[in-house]
Amino acid sequence: MTTAAIVLAAGAGSRFEGADHKLRAAFRGRPVCSWVFDAVATANFNHVYVVTGAVALDDLVPEGFEIVSADDWASGQAHTIQAGLRRADADGHDVVVIGLADQPLVPASAWRTVGASAGPIVVATFDGDRRPPVKFDRSVWPLLPTTGDEGARVVLRRHGDLVSEVACSGNPADIDTQKDLDQWS
Repeated sequence: MTTAAIVLAAGAGSRFEGADHKLRAAFRGRPVCSWVFDAVATANFNHVYVVTGAVALDDLVPEGFEIVSADDWASGQAHTIQAGLRRADADGHDVVVIGLADQPLVPASAWRTVGASAGPIVVATFDGDRRPPVKFDRSVWPLLPTTGDEGARVVLRRHGDLVSEVACSGNPADIDTQKDLDQWS
């Protein structure tokens, strides 16, 4: 059984008022997404896909990660997830762990714990709150939305009987605004 990580990095970041795209914004001296890439690299997945769209991240994506272009990224997060799933499917992976490129304080241990936990759908919890990353076995991939701007949340709500939670350390704060960046930097 092989497990791939899918890092969603395709959105426009329209709520971020900074001079650059939020994923490129300096967070503790490095771009926001670099922290996520380091955590995922340390978690030791069989393969890592970074799904891009609104902004090119080629110069920031580590060697060995695969960039997947989501040409229809503006149609919503479901399209971004599906772009990653298509690549994972084509490469024959059995499990994916999906997370966000704008969560720089989610540590490798959270990614690793979610990926190693039993169950068809496993979601990280941070102080009791469900947040990415989320693991999906191949058997539940068809449950993920194919259109719209809602991602895994809809599956967690509709198919609670398939969902397991795993407590993780770290901080799931995502960087959506300049205020978020200032608060967590």
